[in-house]
Amino acid sequence: MAERPTRVGSGSAFWALGLGLFAACSDGTAPPPPAGEPDVRFTTAEISIGSERSGQFTLRNDGDAAAGPVELRASQIRDGAQQPALGASVILQDAEIATLNAGASRTVAFSVDFPEGASPGSYEADVTAHLAGEQVASLRLNLLVAAVPGGGVAVVIGNAPALLVQGDVAALSAVVTDSAGDAVSDPSLAWRVEPLGAGLADASGQVVGYEPGTVRVIASVDAVEDTVEIAVEPRGLSGSFTQVGLGPVPERFSSDLWVFGANAYSGTWGFRTVDGTTSGGNQLLAWNISSPAAPARTDSITIDARVVNDVKVSADGALAVATHESSSDGENGVTLLDLADPDHPTIIARFKPSDLLPGVHNVWIDGNQLYVVVDGGAPTSGLRIVDVSDPGNPAIVSQFYAGSSFLHDVIVRDGFAFLSHWNAGLVILDVGNGLSGGSPSAPVEVSRITLDGQTHNAWYWPAAGYLFVGEEDTATPGIVHVLDVSNLSAPRRVATLRVPGDTPHNFWLDEAAGVLYVAWYSNGLRAVDVSGELLGALERQGREIAFLDYGTDGGCPGSTDATCTWAPQVHGGEVWVSDMNQGLFSFSTDF
Repeated sequence: MAERPTRVGSGSAFWALGLGLFAACSDGTAPPPPAGEPDVRFTTAEISIGSERSGQFTLRNDGDAAAGPVELRASQIRDGAQQPALGASVILQDAEIATLNAGASRTVAFSVDFPEGASPGSYEADVTAHLAGEQVASLRLNLLVAAVPGGGVAVVIGNAPALLVQGDVAALSAVVTDSAGDAVSDPSLAWRVEPLGAGLADASGQVVGYEPGTVRVIASVDAVEDTVEIAVEPRGLSGSFTQVGLGPVPERFSSDLWVFGANAYSGTWGFRTVDGTTSGGNQLLAWNISSPAAPARTDSITIDARVVNDVKVSADGALAVATHESSSDGENGVTLLDLADPDHPTIIARFKPSDLLPGVHNVWIDGNQLYVVVDGGAPTSGLRIVDVSDPGNPAIVSQFYAGSSFLHDVIVRDGFAFLSHWNAGLVILDVGNGLSGGSPSAPVEVSRITLDGQTHNAWYWPAAGYLFVGEEDTATPGIVHVLDVSNLSAPRRVATLRVPGDTPHNFWLDEAAGVLYVAWYSNGLRAVDVSGELLGALERQGREIAFLDYGTDGGCPGSTDATCTWAPQVHGGEVWVSDMNQGLFSFSTDF
């Protein structure tokens, strides 16, 4: 399937895309819109209503053209650990504003519903405004479920630091005693941070500060509580990207890339018309990158496809694999290539058994196994594991399907396969680790976790015990989820990363530095500090080191000078980026 729908145009839909991009600027301000366009925004970025169950917000149009209809959406209510609060909801008085004239404002009332017995503590939700399906503004709601009145106990917080760096996590504890002064075993403690929105505390007493300043951390049992104050100092990160070189691909849309040694290989996507000539996504491009300032295209291998969505290179640099989608003969599969001359790959074989005919979206090479993601719904979609020890004669040795939705991506590490299975969530397979007795010829499911839907890609960081999972939700801005997988049999979400205005695509983790590089489509390239323990909303913790919008806002995919960041890879001291509109970039970093 295509990665995403075309998003080019003019008028309010076009400006919606641009506004989302500008809203991501580091100073939080947006420039004025082009003349003749609406500019819809909330009058405040955040509202704290505490334990109240109703409130209101105001939406205004600062542009010089009418906007409408403006659709309002409320997200799920989340607790401090970013888990959904089941049964809780934000109810908007108006879900749609038919017309918001230039210079006009509209106040909208909302109410909050928590089920009886909801756990005391801090919660949050988002309200977003949309024009023509594109998000143009967002508002954070900070909520509180108060403790139930009671008596006869005392609470004393321990292990509280006097100072905490923004984004760092501290583990607090509390001793609860009864009216006789005896310790209460397994007390039902509730933790919260005030001011609401300045940080969060999860159910175990893990605390993270979002904003520099002084926060109060409160532990309560019934109506009895203890409070400590913690000073939160800025994380103090800053940095920049600088363009080093560009290998332009103006005639086709680019897709994924893989860099190895002095070479890079990139795919092509869909159909593009430039100056009256239409070119399809039927080529694998080979590059020599020995001079990062001047990536040189050395070869173009034409294959029968309309989308070459993915390309991978084996760990020894001997074998490359390119994927086929929408082949003219209806028989897709993969093409295996010999890299004996890395500047000029040669085709070994096109592998197109019946199991791979619907199309191949992504692949991963691990040793002598090729892990293949097959397009379509049940029963065609899913994982096929292929023995490529003899690349001229590959053979399918096993398969796996999660039982619902389709499979989008796979990575393999340490004998585990991590399947991004779209609405079925993230599935972990033992394919040779031995934890569950699996092997490439007989994969065994270890665990799975359902996230918010549209689970797109993943990166496993075993040394830190984290799994980063991208969500490409085209209806609302996507999310990068952070899962604690220190116990692979029981993954749990502990943090999220959101950027307004567009969805994330692929990412690359520099594990030695603890820096996550994220391709965020029209929001460009972003570098995020993911060192240390991770908890809560990472985008609110001063963890973004740098971001770069290196082009214009002409659509994604769209014009040949517009930003549409598809995939990054750190290699040889540079960050290499495949941009869907422009081609192959190299960037240096100053951080």
